[in-house]
Amino acid sequence: RSWKDMLLFRKNKKKPTTTVHTKVDFDHLPRHVAIIMDGNGRWAKKRGMPRTAGHAAGAETFRTIATYCKDIGLDYLTVYAFSTENWKRPQEEVGAIMGLLRKYLHEAIQEMAQDHIKLQFFGDLTSLDPELYQLCQETRKISEGYDGFQVNVCLNYGGRDEIVRAARKFAQDCVEGKAKPEELTETSFANDLYSAGIPDPELIIRPSGEIRTSNFLLWQSAYSEYYFTDVLWPDFSPDELLNAIASYQGRSRRFGGV
Repeated sequence: RSWKDMLLFRKNKKKPTTTVHTKVDFDHLPRHVAIIMDGNGRWAKKRGMPRTAGHAAGAETFRTIATYCKDIGLDYLTVYAFSTENWKRPQEEVGAIMGLLRKYLHEAIQEMAQDHIKLQFFGDLTSLDPELYQLCQETRKISEGYDGFQVNVCLNYGGRDEIVRAARKFAQDCVEGKAKPEELTETSFANDLYSAGIPDPELIIRPSGEIRTSNFLLWQSAYSEYYFTDVLWPDFSPDELLNAIASYQGRSRRFGGV
């Protein structure tokens, strides 16, 4: 059986029903959960498949988790799909990731009206190929008419790059006389970030056993709770999401107080 046949079997087999996690208080869920979708390449390597197969499996996991987040009542899900540093990867792998994004967006545009999922993007989209860039813009436009659950896809995104862009914008406003340095506040600065108008994530999840932030939502994560797990992203399940939420709910969030 080829790796493509194995992935097709994995995609089409009936997914197990998630058992209600008794430790989770579904009446007090975090509004915004963010996930670093990591471990696709290692997942594929463990199975003797090319890294591109891991990204395909990870894309299916993203669908599953996004749908589950909507079903349990989260307001926002932000995922790290492609970083500003990921361009350094082999051209074949980058091409495969972009191909999966194109495929997903084509399907999402058809399904968004039915599911009423709002899809937005964080990152510099101008570096994408014209077709993918146009799909992103079309998706954004369709999303404008929806309220409710929103998925933010970080695409060609870097936390430091986001902060530098916002700083440059404010500096330019000062040069043009539209603002004064002393007028800058955390709130006004946040309004120039990709996430303007969106609450900061209360919970950030990092699968794959790595314990670092990887330049993800550096400004927005100032008071986020982190959850790390050894589970590779393609194997990340709704149950694992509930484990993360249960861990979050068991913590005391003091925001610098007592």
